[in-house]
Amino acid sequence: MTLAFPVAMKFAVKTWSNGKARAGQLQLGSCPSPMETPALLLSTRKGLPLFISPDLLPDLPYPDSALLHVSPLHFVETMSPNIISKLGGLNQILGLQRHAFAAFPRDSVQCLPEFDSSNKLGASFDTPSGRRLIKPVDYMELICSLKPSLWATLADEVPGWVSDHRNKASVDRTVKWLDDCISQSPANGAVFGAIVGGCDKEQRKRCALEVSKRNISGYWIGGFGFGESMDDRPALLNEVTDHLPGEMPRLISGLGLPEEVLQGVAAGIDLFDSSYIYHLTLGGFALTFPLDVLSFAEEFPEKTMGIDQSKINLKATVYRKDTDPIVEGCVCYTCRNHTRAYINHLLNVHEMLAQILLEIHNTHHYLGFFQAIRSAIKEDKFERFCDMFLQKRRDHLTAAVAVGA
Repeated sequence: MTLAFPVAMKFAVKTWSNGKARAGQLQLGSCPSPMETPALLLSTRKGLPLFISPDLLPDLPYPDSALLHVSPLHFVETMSPNIISKLGGLNQILGLQRHAFAAFPRDSVQCLPEFDSSNKLGASFDTPSGRRLIKPVDYMELICSLKPSLWATLADEVPGWVSDHRNKASVDRTVKWLDDCISQSPANGAVFGAIVGGCDKEQRKRCALEVSKRNISGYWIGGFGFGESMDDRPALLNEVTDHLPGEMPRLISGLGLPEEVLQGVAAGIDLFDSSYIYHLTLGGFALTFPLDVLSFAEEFPEKTMGIDQSKINLKATVYRKDTDPIVEGCVCYTCRNHTRAYINHLLNVHEMLAQILLEIHNTHHYLGFFQAIRSAIKEDKFERFCDMFLQKRRDHLTAAVAVGA
């Protein structure tokens, strides 16, 4: 089934796996080509990836890299909303006419929810400019000026350990702010209703049911990555997706690791916001895990794939004279033009180019991971793909712990 919204957004589920995993297409007005889902949103700082400059963006796979996440809170202390609006919004300011922006407050790096300071008036965030109380009217002023292709309503996110009373209050506030945001909604941009509920399945269900009653274009699922365990997460995710319309897109924050992404896909999530690439790049790590399900059964040297068979630390001295690319056969700009030894040198002399090259590779590789997930769903092999990927990671982590002991 395909839904067409008055905000130039179309979403269609094309294929279902035996479970809830699904592959689809998302068309946004600012992008000339539809994006396939499940898809990754690239993290940005004020609209641009943290290390990749605009002239290097075309080297990333397109349209897989077309959807960029931006936090409106990044613009609290920059140009006024009126000036941003007069300049034509974020796409015009940055000159990214072929990309789409998804706006929601949390960015998992700099603008983190501060639940202790939130109240009925607005949500509190720790930002680069200090702690801020963001009210719905302030938030919508930023949304209207930035003109994103899709945006999520303001949410009161809480960690898994809060009291039942505080958790219930977060759901009540989020639903109220949803109505406040919709009433001030701009003419452009698809609205994604925020869903919270912490680690309480009943509150998750209640919020999902309330939000699904509103006239919105999709759903933003928040409150994950805040203290819930890997074992508890599938039940919480299913409690939400089981009560949402199947034909509408679902976006989630807080699930960044490959294992977490697979949990989200298995629950029927379509879009993922992740700071995983940023943290890997900052630590000097490069992704290396195989993207072909048939390769999961093979064993690779630790130097090539890393101790957990997923990433290597290019700061290590073992790579000082290694003239191989990060991943043999990878077609990203970094692997085509540079060696592990060169990046090892850049990291150890603290050259910023190291992070640029690493983020290009890690982004390219992680987008390939999402492509492999989509292919597995289309070929009805997602469950096998998931089981083999997780088992390989589990085996090597267990072996690493045993060696360390």
